[in-house]
Amino acid sequence: MNLNVRFLTTIVTALLFTVLVFMNFLGYWKANSTIQILFFFIMIGSVLNAGTEIGKNLKKRS
Repeated sequence: MNLNVRFLTTIVTALLFTVLVFMNFLGYWKANSTIQILFFFIMIGSVLNAGTEIGKNLKKRS
């Protein structure tokens, strides 16, 4: 996979799961507790993955 596409995919995934989790916390949509826990941990993992990809990208540029 192209590195630029991978970089954008990880960032978009992190943003989408963050929005979904906060929409659930604010009450815009409801889910059972299993889905809430699953989405929360996926959000944490995707944010950490996006952070490592950003770090790799910045290290490569300098």
